[in-house]
Parts: sequence; C-alpha cells; structure tokens
Amino acid sequence: MTHVLDGKVVAITGASRGIGAATAREFAALGAKVVLMARSGDAIAEIAGEIGEAALAVPCDVARYWEVEAAFNAAVQTFGALDVVINNAGVIEPVARIEDTDPEAWGQVIDINLKGTFNGIRAALPHMAARGGTIIGISSGAATNPLEGWSHYCASKAAALMLTRSLHKEMGDKGIRTLGLSPGTVATQMQVEIKASAMNPVAQMDWSDHIPPEWPAKTLAWMCTDAADDYLGGDISLRDEAIRAAVGLA
Repeated sequence: MTHVLDGKVVAITGASRGIGAATAREFAALGAKVVLMARSGDAIAEIAGEIGEAALAVPCDVARYWEVEAAFNAAVQTFGALDVVINNAGVIEPVARIEDTDPEAWGQVIDINLKGTFNGIRAALPHMAARGGTIIGISSGAATNPLEGWSHYCASKAAALMLTRSLHKEMGDKGIRTLGLSPGTVATQMQVEIKASAMNPVAQMDWSDHIPPEWPAKTLAWMCTDAADDYLGGDISLRDEAIRAAVGLA
C-alpha cells in the first residue's frame, strides 16, 4: 500500500542525531525524499549517504534565516518541491538556574528553539503557498510545565507552541497543516546532558524510562496523514495511550 509520504519532499532540521536522524530514516523508508539539515555537516552527510539518492544533506544553522531559506531552495532545486517541514532542531544546554545563567548562552537557546522554528515556518511558506503542505514542530511538556534549570527551554517551547497555534489560525484555511508533537522523554543525547545536570526530576529518571527515537519518528509520519487532522493547530502527546495505539506503537 502506498504511504501518503511516497514521493513527498520532507525537510528535517536537527537531523544529525536523535529524533531528527530517526525521522529521516523513517520517512525515507516510506518513500519520501528527505532533506537533512543540521550544523553538523559530516553527520548528516553520513546519514544521507546511508539513505541514498532520496536524501540530500544541507549544513544549516536554523538560527540564521538565510541559511534555512537557502536549504529549502536547495530542496526544491534538487527534488522539485517542499511538502513537509519538521522543525526538530533544539538544544537544552546550558541547564542552569536563572540567577546562574549566562545571558548570551540563554539567548542562543532561544535563537535555536524559537527563532529556528519561526525561520523554518517563514522560509517554507513561499514554497507551500500554491500547493499546501505540513509543518510540524517538536513541542514538549516543558511548554506548559516549568522545571528548575530549564527557563530557556520552557520559555522557548511555550513560545513555539503559540507559533504553531498562530500559524494554524493564519494559514489553516489555506492548505497549511500545522501541528506540534510533544514526544515525552526520548533516549537521545539531550537526555544524557539532562542527566549530567542532576537538576530537576527529569534528570533523576532511569535511561529505561525514555522512549526510543523511532517512536516519535513513526508518530511524525502518522501526523502527515489525515488521521491527525483533528489535532491541527495543537499538540499531540506521545504520553497519550490512544495516540500510541493509533500510531501502532507498543
């Protein structure tokens, strides 16, 4: 059976590892052409090489609008379209209480997590205006739940959630499907950094408590189908057993 992603062009930010890398592999397996974007050019080149002709690696800092714009232009020049954008790039370091935080480092997290998401949205719209498309952000329980040491992360994810809602309000009737995925805690490098901080309850969790990155990847693919249309403009939570069942996860 042909998957809805077959032949679609999908750009994924933060694709060098974790959820982004798993998503690139999952979408390629479903027949999509994938554009891997990340600051780590060597890592995305290696994954693109593994996937083959259906993959394009474009080194990109999502905090710089012109780099995102250039990456999407490259996607269209190479594959002929841009159908889906997964705004996955995100960072949490440095974890620190507000009074101990370096202001510049705090701002860099906002630049990647929030401005990077905006840049992905804004640069995608000209390519999707005529044909429609899907734009998905990676949200977090931190968008609505403050955690010690995570002021930058919580603030950026809360703002990114409102970006998703704003985009749906403005473009939902113009063929742009907008959603957020709140995956819960995932076994990635970010969790290694959180564990090392020893700050707040998430750092105390056992590694076995975290879900594998392949689960969010499969959920993101499901979100590109009309089965997820009831959630447009909002967040889908992978903590929801009904969502896990719908996606086909254990």
